[in-house]
Amino acid sequence: MSTECTQIEFGFHGLKKREIRGDFEGGAISSDGGGLLLREVDKRIGLMQQFAGCFTDYRDPDLIEHPVEQLVAQRVYGLALGYEDLNDHEQLRKDPLLGVLVEKEDPGRELLAGKSTLNRLELTAEKASAKDRYKKIVLHHEAVDRLLVELFLQAHGEAPEQIILDVDATDDPLYGKQEGRFFHGYYGHYCYLPLYIFCGEFLLCARLRPCNIDAASGSVEELQRMVQQIRVAWPQVRILVRGDSGFCREELMAWCEGAGVDYLLGLAKNDRLKGEIKLQMAQAQALYQQSGKPARIFHEFHYQTRTSWKQARRVVAKAEYLEKGENPRFLVTSLAAQPWPAQPLYEEHYCARGEMENRIKEQLSLFSDRTSTAYLRSNQLRLYFSSMAYVLMQMFRRLGLQGTELATAQCATIRLKLFKIGALIRITVRKVWIALSSGCPYAGLFCRIHAQLAALPLRC
Repeated sequence: MSTECTQIEFGFHGLKKREIRGDFEGGAISSDGGGLLLREVDKRIGLMQQFAGCFTDYRDPDLIEHPVEQLVAQRVYGLALGYEDLNDHEQLRKDPLLGVLVEKEDPGRELLAGKSTLNRLELTAEKASAKDRYKKIVLHHEAVDRLLVELFLQAHGEAPEQIILDVDATDDPLYGKQEGRFFHGYYGHYCYLPLYIFCGEFLLCARLRPCNIDAASGSVEELQRMVQQIRVAWPQVRILVRGDSGFCREELMAWCEGAGVDYLLGLAKNDRLKGEIKLQMAQAQALYQQSGKPARIFHEFHYQTRTSWKQARRVVAKAEYLEKGENPRFLVTSLAAQPWPAQPLYEEHYCARGEMENRIKEQLSLFSDRTSTAYLRSNQLRLYFSSMAYVLMQMFRRLGLQGTELATAQCATIRLKLFKIGALIRITVRKVWIALSSGCPYAGLFCRIHAQLAALPLRC
């Protein structure tokens, strides 16, 4: 990307007998040449087109310089390439390669949207209309929610036998006076408490919430709409909801039982539960004292709380003794004991939910925590932008990186190794020439990925 600088030429420490001189007169050079691969992915999944369809544009068509699809593409590609701030787009708007990605007709001459235009997009009110002066592009949140699930369905050629919906909440620290800002005692700071729902690597829900609520608040409503949409496409699929003890609530379990959805949830320990495994804990302690190594024994029983649960449910317990002492853990589940005995249920099935933590961390590398506007609605839009950037990166990993050394790499690693490639851009009447750096250490991998993507059918 070309950058203006008042200093025309500057020197560096010499190399042997040679002087080293530098300037910013290289011309149309971008640091994000690998972003072309992301565009190839989008051409096969139609993400930008479908995401743009979630907006209603009340602007006068004759006066539009930046269509909605270009605006959302500019924002999503920017996040994927590592540009978190709207201020970054004051320079990015001059980058011809980003102009190619968002499909400007003449990327060498047409500027992209600046920070003010993108800011108006974010701050448009829910009830804006053509009568408003500046902010006229309205996002329909329910349409984005449906789109995240629809993209998941589109990615599968046929219905799987079973899907697992992992639910979790995390903290999104706040440093201003944002709407919905509260102090959270557990995390120890002011924050939002977004709710995430994943199916494997697929992001199905990213809901921004204030933190003065229960972690499970709203999860039943999100799961209900999601399961309904999935079952329209896959009526026979078995569905399992998996979460930690923060989601072990009667409302959620009762809904699952009524909807024919299985659940596997952590259960907070208490004296009654620990009393059920006294014998197993004593056995684990004896094994630890004999071997000096951590020991665990599994047990299961039926349990019902005194007031909050309407019925008894299957509980699986892990009686574990470590160097530091007792470490009991409990699960509650609707799964039958025959296909899932206690130990594999805990070690193989429940512990696998830890992979979701990696997916949430990836959201941070795509700036899901950049919720610094004054309003909850506009911060939710920023979370949606980050979510779409994740979907684009995840589909790139799924379609382009399969079978390569980066098949399981996280977003930040993919960005560093494949997208941050210097590129010289030359635009003629008939062609756009992209000359990527000859010194790129991953040129061979880049070619292989391009070949894999090129073999896939186009969607748009």
